[in-house]
Amino acid sequence: MANQQQLKLTQMKEFVQMLSSSAEKYGDPTLERFLVARSMDPNKAAKMFVSWQKWRTSFVPLGFIPDSEVVQQLESRKIFLQGSCNSGHPLMILNASKHYPAKDHHQFKKFVVHLLDKGIASGIKGTKIGNEKIVVIIDLQKLSYKNVDARGLISGFQFLQAYYPERLARLYVLNMPWFFVSVWKMVSRFLEKATLNKIVIVNNEEQRKEFVMEVGKEALPEEFGGNAKLVALQDVEAHQLEC
Repeated sequence: MANQQQLKLTQMKEFVQMLSSSAEKYGDPTLERFLVARSMDPNKAAKMFVSWQKWRTSFVPLGFIPDSEVVQQLESRKIFLQGSCNSGHPLMILNASKHYPAKDHHQFKKFVVHLLDKGIASGIKGTKIGNEKIVVIIDLQKLSYKNVDARGLISGFQFLQAYYPERLARLYVLNMPWFFVSVWKMVSRFLEKATLNKIVIVNNEEQRKEFVMEVGKEALPEEFGGNAKLVALQDVEAHQLEC
């Protein structure tokens, strides 16, 4: 199996070169994510990888999105980064009741990159860089109609699927109000099967207990049955993401 995977990696690198690009500065863990996302098809993985390279160069020319470029989105302190959960992945929490649809959608997309980069980078351990994943909680407690942002949610998932393959370990949706069910059904149409399989909607007490056990009380804030305090994204120090 290992030999077969190595062969696929070699073929992918050759296809990348045929597309007038190079994978030399990227480790195998990075390339493997694109292979998995394209069902181990080296040709399709290479096309996805080269598309990602071009996007990254264009959209993130500095290699990262600084706080200064997303100040408006950070001010509400709606994103939290809680350290590692039981699976060893960084835990990120979105308080949706503090979010409002952005007037500048391009700036919002920058914020999506900023928070994903920082969350993933916080999970870098050791020298085998490129296979880090995050666990995400979307908390819909106290959500009102003015907080609903289907466009922003779709953009976030599209970025994950197109430019952050195999970076999402698990996503939990908590406290979904009745009026959001139809919104979620619409958003779900834009999600790939692999993404949908990683999403857990917590509806009852039994599911909530399982959610607490899976995430772990050490990283989970008191508001969700854990022992930790909420830590805003901008208050966390993290290395620059090395892809």
